[in-house]
Amino acid sequence: MRTPLSVVIGAGGTGGHIYPGLALADALRRAAPGAVVSFVGTTRGLEGELIPAAGYRLHTVDMIPFDPALGPKRYLLPAALLRSGAQCRAILRGQRAQIAVGMGGYPSAPVIVGARLAGLPSVIHESNAVPGRANQFAARLTPHIAVAFDRSRAHLAGGEDALTTGMPIASALARLDRPGLRAEARRALSVPEGARLVLFNGGSLGAARLTEAAVGLAERWRERTDVHLLVKTGPAALEETRRRLARSPVARAVPYLDRMDLAYAAADLVVCRAGAATVAELAVVGVPAVLVPYPHAPGDHQTHNARVLSDAGAGLLLPDAETTADRLAALVEPLLADPARLAAMSGAADPGPHAHAADLLAARVLELASHTKEYAA
Repeated sequence: MRTPLSVVIGAGGTGGHIYPGLALADALRRAAPGAVVSFVGTTRGLEGELIPAAGYRLHTVDMIPFDPALGPKRYLLPAALLRSGAQCRAILRGQRAQIAVGMGGYPSAPVIVGARLAGLPSVIHESNAVPGRANQFAARLTPHIAVAFDRSRAHLAGGEDALTTGMPIASALARLDRPGLRAEARRALSVPEGARLVLFNGGSLGAARLTEAAVGLAERWRERTDVHLLVKTGPAALEETRRRLARSPVARAVPYLDRMDLAYAAADLVVCRAGAATVAELAVVGVPAVLVPYPHAPGDHQTHNARVLSDAGAGLLLPDAETTADRLAALVEPLLADPARLAAMSGAADPGPHAHAADLLAARVLELASHTKEYAA
């Protein structure tokens, strides 16, 4: 008797790795009803909150980041990887898994090591235009590689044979009808009638540079009635930001947005970091953007991500060091006053394979799992 499909996904740290993992998990369940999908992460990141909230089991392992900034602690990395890899091997066996998937980021590398130790097939998905250290390592342990952007192939061992799936995104965004949802979204987010909405999105943890610029813009625009700012700060900066925005009626701060479909439908312009998930979402939903890459991202991969949109004319690239209220005002004010240009930027966004990426990656996982003796589709 064949056992149900069991897949273990390594994803953790920030939303940029977790949300694509959740999109893949949902696609696997759609394609193989009854599939058992669980996750591996650590106790450090957002996975402890986001993955159980989405209805999936989370296993935690003892792993440290692939980060030179750790100083002397980085020499503990090989031992940590072996220990956490052995933990993942036990998890894979306990889950009777047929396959493991690493979505990038340091919590996913042990899953690929564990699969190698357990003799199971594994797949990695690289989300950034320039791969992170964890996937550069993991690509040497599996021949099965999927990428969100073609330009990342050159940076991965075996990348020339990688499958371009695009970036798995939530189905609510993949099928988003922006015009159809716009009125409802603006009501839900309390956007004043007739005001253009600028959404500041610093990622799952917020971005101090973007929040600071938003506060400055709110002060600059506080007498205006034709603009409104929605600032996602992350929980740590929420109270201080709300205190600073108290004098400006044109801005509102929130710690988190659990309905990004509403946020994108309501927004006229997004000011954001350039994580791979954000870039893919913008490409699919077609919201014009000012992209401010995180300057300390490994390999400057956020700048490379941002160029996917800026090269197409769907966004503007603004270096982090130049991101002040005055500089943003000089970019944003002409855009908000030019609906035709905003429409042109929206139309220039190329969704590519991203809207179907979760299903494409799920199909690849099912194909590989079907060759194991414990499971057949």
